[in-house]
Amino acid sequence: MKHGQRTIIAAATAAALVLLSGCGSGDDAAKGGSNASSGTGLAVVATTPEVADFVRTIGGSGVTVTQIIKPNVDPHDYEPTPADIQAIGKAAIVVKNGVGLEEWLDQTIESAGFKGTVVDSSQGVTLREGGHEEGEEGHEEGEDAHEGEEHDPHIWHNPLNAKTMVANIEKGLAAADPAHAAAFAGNLKTYTAELDKLDADNEAAFARIPADQRKLVTNHDAFGYYVDRYKLQFIGSVIPSLDTSAELSAKQLNELVAKIKATGTKAIFAETSLPPKSAEAIANQAGVKVIGGEDALYGDSIGAEGTPQGTYLGAERHNTQVIVTALGG
Repeated sequence: MKHGQRTIIAAATAAALVLLSGCGSGDDAAKGGSNASSGTGLAVVATTPEVADFVRTIGGSGVTVTQIIKPNVDPHDYEPTPADIQAIGKAAIVVKNGVGLEEWLDQTIESAGFKGTVVDSSQGVTLREGGHEEGEEGHEEGEDAHEGEEHDPHIWHNPLNAKTMVANIEKGLAAADPAHAAAFAGNLKTYTAELDKLDADNEAAFARIPADQRKLVTNHDAFGYYVDRYKLQFIGSVIPSLDTSAELSAKQLNELVAKIKATGTKAIFAETSLPPKSAEAIANQAGVKVIGGEDALYGDSIGAEGTPQGTYLGAERHNTQVIVTALGG
């Protein structure tokens, strides 16, 4: 847990207890949580934007979703609020990404007194161990284990992993609300076909780029599963870590600049949930461009609600279009 987070959770817990003191439990769990739209569907708390989009897609009108982490907020540095604790306390199900991404969640669930089901959407996904070694093409797949900090949590960047995630979500929703199980299963079948199409479209897009041009430098090491799936070469990242807490040393910075120059890498890709200044500084030294602004990649998030990138499918299509355009241009 990051510095200061225990204090934040303790304070949030005290505040939430005040908020919850006038609220019932039990049957109330079937109603919408805080900051969820009013509705009569199964009350589900989803931790990340990607997971929340999956739950809305599979659950349809049968769920009322409270999303904890908002778009373009860094999930690695998230600190829960009293409203989060209140929502979890009133939910029937909590759905998480897993693989250690939500390191704050267990204590928050305990603080909320939540007794419902926690659905870990990562169950069954083959995990990557650690980060990429710089300059490595692809990565040996990790074992099917879930020890958080030793594995890469950015599992959704491979659409085949997303298929596993939504299958886990459908199973959890059906168990909690058998009356709507057929609808959930139908939504899963439809969405699985869309994920297969996303994967096929991505493969076709990268097939048009010569293998020796598929070089990627990003803000942090968030695209390992994507790199592996589409056979890209990961040159390095501005933040040399799976999370966003690390910083490049002067030696690492110089090595990254040298590697960018030596490999003929064309660009550094900024991410929507991270400031671009460090990427811009390295790009200036390496003599390459930064792909940012509206073209920044969705590494840890998806776009704002109502935008084309405001769904998992839209954000992933955006990423592929931006990367292929930059590398093939």
